[in-house]
Amino acid sequence: METPNLSIVRKTTVGIQFLFVAFGSTVLVPLLVGLDPATALFTAGLGTFIFHFITRGKVPIFLGSSFAFIAPIISASKQWGMPGTLAGIAGVALVYFVMSALIKWQGRRLLNRLFPPVVIGPVIICIGLSLAPAAVNMAQENWLLAFISLLTAILVLVLGKGLLKLVPVVCGIIVGYLAAWLMGLVDFTAVAAASWFALPDSIVHFKLPQFAWEPFLFMIPVAIAPVIEHIGDVYVVSAVANKDFVKNPGLHRTMLGDGLACLVASLFGGPPVTTYSEVTGAMQITRITAPSVIRIAAGTAIVFSIIGKLSALLQSIPNAVLGGIMMLLFGSIASVGIQNLVHNKVNLDETRNIIIVSVTLTLGIGGAIIPMGSFSLSGIGLAAIAGVILNLVIPNTKEA
Repeated sequence: METPNLSIVRKTTVGIQFLFVAFGSTVLVPLLVGLDPATALFTAGLGTFIFHFITRGKVPIFLGSSFAFIAPIISASKQWGMPGTLAGIAGVALVYFVMSALIKWQGRRLLNRLFPPVVIGPVIICIGLSLAPAAVNMAQENWLLAFISLLTAILVLVLGKGLLKLVPVVCGIIVGYLAAWLMGLVDFTAVAAASWFALPDSIVHFKLPQFAWEPFLFMIPVAIAPVIEHIGDVYVVSAVANKDFVKNPGLHRTMLGDGLACLVASLFGGPPVTTYSEVTGAMQITRITAPSVIRIAAGTAIVFSIIGKLSALLQSIPNAVLGGIMMLLFGSIASVGIQNLVHNKVNLDETRNIIIVSVTLTLGIGGAIIPMGSFSLSGIGLAAIAGVILNLVIPNTKEA
């Protein structure tokens, strides 16, 4: 329940704490895909404000960088460059817009038919495991640093209490960075040269992404998993706040707000954003669910984005430190997919379910590619489409 009569000092303090919970993941995504972390902070804050405007300021949700798009962004940037990839992210927004309209028209029934747990679970597993090679490649640059970062994150998860337990990424990066500094492996040249205050480079030199159909179509199937994650997060936030946000302001509004935030992120050169369950966990611990506190966190993110030395400091983090954190995070994403299957009691004794899970995993993890002229369907997107089609065409032989 929301704590009544919070002072502005208390709200600000808690809002900054909430940003601290989301900070590690929000800046980690751009560091991994070659985008500016300052821009990611800016678009996360701006996207959260857009979301709150669309949802009439009722839903206490923070939007941060989405891990689901790490592999697709890396792959797309190799084929079409980062400008084309950013244009492709607009396709993510389109999926949210379509889903918003479908939910307003049909409710959740159609989504449950298209994206049941037997489809979504394997797709989430693919997202995590497809990133495993990237984590190992970065970690092996210095296994000692990677191990220090990984061990710190694990200890915080296992032994941490309260809000500390929600920031294993930040703790792992800080300890790993300090270890790298003591080992003389950190170059502070760029940090010393950076201005204290500076707008993110993509905003100073703003230009529209170079639109092309290929990356646009490439990104669309990947958005299926974050869309379903969004729905789950709205239900969880409703339970934490003891309010039915699915009905008021409505799931179609939350979906529309997330989509618009993704579209704006692509225009400013940031990664796609998604609802952050870490912040929801922080709300559950503090028992503060005021949407105004989340907006303070969003405003703080924008303020942080203009601190030039912070951006330079983030970009000086050694790859091995990030690799150690990634080894835990990407495995955790795959674990969420497994939990999805278990929690929803997907019966893997059924031949139908085994087929859907097997084909989806093989296509997604195996890196299958289907060329279609100048465009190709591959990886997680191909796996998601295959899972949806198999689920629709293979008849149910038993009661679900």
